Amino acid sequence: MKLNGGIVYLWRAADQEGMLLESYITRTRDKEAAITFMKKALKGHGSPEKITTDGLRSCRAAMNRPGNAGNQEIGRRANNRI
Repeated sequence: MKLNGGIVYLWRAADQEGMLLESYITRTRDKEAAITFMKKALKGHGSPEKITTDGLRSCRAAMNRPGNAGNQEIGRRANNRI
C-alpha cells in the first residue's frame, strides 16, 4: 500500500469472527517488524490457541521468538477469513 508516496506494509490481527484487533504499519516486511507486531498483538489480547499467518519467513521467525511455534497455522487459503 502507498502512504505519502512511499510503499509501506500493513500488518493486521483479526479474531475468528473477522473483527480487527490490531494493525501496524512498517516500511519493511522483515523479522524485526514481524516480532514487533507479534509482541504488540499478544500483549494486548493474550495468547490464542491458533495463529494463522501467510507463508512469509519473517512470520515464522517471529512465531519462534515468543514461543508460539506450535500455535502457528499456515496453509493455502487459511488466512482468507476476512
